[in-house]
Amino acid sequence: MSATEAVHRIDSYPTHRIGDFGVRAGRPFPLGATLVPGGVNFAVYSDQATAMTLVLFKRGEVEPYAELEYPEEFRTGSIFSMTVFGLDHENIEYGYRADGPFDPARGHRFDPRKVLSDPYARIIAGRDVWGKAPDRSDPYQYRARIGLDDFDWGGDTPPRIPTEDLVVYEAHVRGFTRHPSSGVAAPGTFAGLREKIPYLKELGVNCVELMPIFEFDEWDNPNSHPETGQPLLDYWGYNTVAYMAPKAGYAATGRWGMQADEFRTLVKDLHAAGIEVILDVVFNHTAEGNEQGPTISFRGLDNATYYMLTGEGYYYNFSGTGNTVNCNHPVVREFVLNCLRHWVADFHVDGFRFDLAAILGRAEDGTPLANPPLLELLAFDPVLRNAKLIAEAWDAGGLYEVGNFPAYGRWAEWNGKYRDTVRRFLKGDSGMVPELATRIAGSPDLYAGRGTHASINFLTAHDGFTLADLVSYNDKHNEANAEHNGDGANDNNSWNCGAEGPTDDPGVNALRLRQAKNALAILLTSQGVPMLLAGDEFGRTQQGNNNTYCQDNELSWLDWDMTERNAELLEFTRQLIALRAAHPVLRVPEHPYGDVPEGDVMPDISWHGEWAWQPDWSEYSRLLAVMRTSVGDSDCVYTAMNAHWDAHDLELPQLPGGRVWHLAVDTSLTGPQGAHAPGSEPVLENPGSYLAGPRSVVVLVGRVPNES
Repeated sequence: MSATEAVHRIDSYPTHRIGDFGVRAGRPFPLGATLVPGGVNFAVYSDQATAMTLVLFKRGEVEPYAELEYPEEFRTGSIFSMTVFGLDHENIEYGYRADGPFDPARGHRFDPRKVLSDPYARIIAGRDVWGKAPDRSDPYQYRARIGLDDFDWGGDTPPRIPTEDLVVYEAHVRGFTRHPSSGVAAPGTFAGLREKIPYLKELGVNCVELMPIFEFDEWDNPNSHPETGQPLLDYWGYNTVAYMAPKAGYAATGRWGMQADEFRTLVKDLHAAGIEVILDVVFNHTAEGNEQGPTISFRGLDNATYYMLTGEGYYYNFSGTGNTVNCNHPVVREFVLNCLRHWVADFHVDGFRFDLAAILGRAEDGTPLANPPLLELLAFDPVLRNAKLIAEAWDAGGLYEVGNFPAYGRWAEWNGKYRDTVRRFLKGDSGMVPELATRIAGSPDLYAGRGTHASINFLTAHDGFTLADLVSYNDKHNEANAEHNGDGANDNNSWNCGAEGPTDDPGVNALRLRQAKNALAILLTSQGVPMLLAGDEFGRTQQGNNNTYCQDNELSWLDWDMTERNAELLEFTRQLIALRAAHPVLRVPEHPYGDVPEGDVMPDISWHGEWAWQPDWSEYSRLLAVMRTSVGDSDCVYTAMNAHWDAHDLELPQLPGGRVWHLAVDTSLTGPQGAHAPGSEPVLENPGSYLAGPRSVVVLVGRVPNES
């Protein structure tokens, strides 16, 4: 036997027998099920369990074929670990029984009758087909499987696009291609989304932000549709069951346990197209809910560790969904970190958007922490060094930290103040011009010292109106959710342009199209990182429902026929994204402050009104123009935003170096005249002035005539 062979044989034999299985004391780390020479190492954490049993199932069978209790000597501190030899690891499922005190007042809810899923499971079986009604008689519905690391990534390299250069596109995996009009072979799946990569590339977005793809329970909704009686599902997926496992129901191959590789293939092909992938992650709560919720995993393994509990043992509910994850407990911090490392290292994802991220900064008793250890840990972790970290900087408990989220030089934020300000300006509210200026300049009042890329600018997201509904409804219409229109936000800052919902009035419809274009033009010319909601580029509607979390139907699915019906809006969006890509001055990471760089003539940012260099900051002003120039005055973009119902004749600032103004965008013009491809913008007939139509946005670029 060679020395190399001897090294490979170390620890590859059993030292104990439990029933028919050869076992030995396992390795406490890594947690989860890990292939080792000759067997599988099963390591699970529980601080207060008095006993732990590994439960083994043959693939797909309801009853276990073996239960192996961990010997006491196989416990190291709070971790039970055991290597089991001779397993057919591709054809087994496993779980745990944890014994210990059932004392809810002290936070303990152990119940050895329940088989518990592994928090570190990399594949979950048992609920493999989307929307298939679960067998409630099955005592173990979320079955852990052993994940394999045999995917061929080829030469995949993450694009590593600078944050300030991103154009983010938020999408729901199922809703993106589930509609019959999508024309894909596997609608509603990772594979279906993969077929739409050419569309995304043509649109010009370079980052896809996917709503939750971790295994979740779509049947976690007791309501039925008030008209059809059909069950309403938990369509969005903000109720995680397993944080390391891609959702089987989102994979065409999920019923065969191949969801992980199907998702990896999607990521690999998006990267090949120059598109990054950000995952929407939900570490603020789990699918186990409150005291009446199911025991799936965390509650049965160590309830007092994983959840924030009151002194009486009840669940704090800063998430609004029944429980709150105890994120800043050291063990839970390590769990969150390991999950994110898993997605970066094993799935090559490029970043994360954290749902209700303010919760991640709360102490175990719920009080906000000045220096949350979890946020610092994620910011400085070497594996996550290049991962984008984006916070939804508020929670359901009233903690609102937009601009104050502990950033550690790494975190960006969904800028809710940008959304609200631009919406109010667009619908014509008075007194909005000063704050509008601050928001489109990258919100320096919120992110000074952090850069413009700390601001994720958005006007619409999954939570709220679509862009088409924002300009078509004054009020939410959520009756289909079976909650008597009591759910969803009431402060939408929307305007229906003169009629509530669908109308045949050509004037109202023309105004709605113009307002949608206005919104996109402001968003895509603002400093900061723009985020679009999937389908907004072609006018997707949810019929006024601003909370479609439970609508797995045509209310939520993208109707791809609308790309033809609303081709003008789609082409307008493409041209705006191309405009942003062509002008680095719109993407500078530093906030502009109106300084004139040495050797230049023009300041990096300047404000204008009807008269050049004279903005109107008054209460009744509804017009603002901004000019941005880069070093050397070589890149110059002028954006005039007129939310007034009257046209305004604008005096334009003169440009140096023989440059003249060219028309890039005018939302008051229809068809191809309203937006021009970079390099093909026509010279203004009158270089000194331009008429901004009622409720319109005009974008001019300064360059030498015939200069592309």
